[in-house]
Amino acid sequence: MNKNKPIPASTPVETTPRTENASLPRIRVSISITIIGLILFAIGAKPALFGWDRASVVGFVQIAIFIIGLAFICLGGYMGLLTLWWGYERTIVSDIGSRLVGTGYIIAVFAGMADIFGMGSQPFPQVPYFGPWQATGVLIGQGIIALGFLLLLPIRPHKVSYK
Repeated sequence: MNKNKPIPASTPVETTPRTENASLPRIRVSISITIIGLILFAIGAKPALFGWDRASVVGFVQIAIFIIGLAFICLGGYMGLLTLWWGYERTIVSDIGSRLVGTGYIIAVFAGMADIFGMGSQPFPQVPYFGPWQATGVLIGQGIIALGFLLLLPIRPHKVSYK
């Protein structure tokens, strides 16, 4: 008479099938996050576009803002591309792509904040300087992020079957 009898692990659980429009809110949220990230990235990289440029060098606040913007771009892009896999089995290539997005972001953060972390060309008491080496490191990180996004695209996905 135990009504709360556990279901064996090998028995598939009946679930409600997803409708085609169930991923639409998630796509809208991911696009919104990506656009917010793009705006933050533009503010950090080129504040003169908005009339906010106050210094001749790129300082800590600018670097921090464009790295936060890059984080939002990575998050929104990752959410949006995962939504394309809705109802399909993800491949190993897409898993590698998601890890490359994270790795590229970490490379961009450490390259951009090299002076803050004590690995750059300016020692700590001096003002942080975003020079050509840091810019090259951030561009390499962004290239790895772009490669990860390309690998996340579902080329020939296979439907998930629970039979």
